[in-house]
Amino acid sequence: MVELEIVQLAASEMKNFSYLIYCPETLIGAAVDPSLRPEVLIAAAEERGVTLKLLLNTHGHRDHTAGNALIREQSGAQLAAHRDDVPEAEIPLGDGNTLEMGSGRIEVLHTPGHSPGSLVFKCGAQIITGDTLFVSRCGRADLNGSDVRKLYTSLQRLKKLPPETHVWPGHDYGPTPSST
Repeated sequence: MVELEIVQLAASEMKNFSYLIYCPETLIGAAVDPSLRPEVLIAAAEERGVTLKLLLNTHGHRDHTAGNALIREQSGAQLAAHRDDVPEAEIPLGDGNTLEMGSGRIEVLHTPGHSPGSLVFKCGAQIITGDTLFVSRCGRADLNGSDVRKLYTSLQRLKKLPPETHVWPGHDYGPTPSST
């Protein structure tokens, strides 16, 4: 199994991050949370010669999904997300699903709390956490559909990952853009 590459990209004035995940051997990749500037993700894939096969959403809030249509239109990537948040997902995702990405693999963790369908994408010792976990804080649980008890349970689950796990958050709200 090959370690997938993760590229973090600034994607909006709301301090959103988008991500490009790809296999360095096959150059097959996925766009994650294209946010308000999907052209940044498209350009990052083109610069590296990556073919986007999947479009992944960590959750369904507009600041993460607004660029979905452009990514799909320009790449033909299939939309994969939890149907509680993104009902139109072509590939419904839930806890324990795995996605083959060239010679690598993405594991899916369902982490409800910030939203009912929040997901974390695990690539080896790296996780893309959306708005479940930021550097030095967690996502909000006071929005429509959020649940503070479920968020707490999800955070306790992530806490059990090894301390060297690299966290790639959905927003640049902490002292550094990513951390362990």
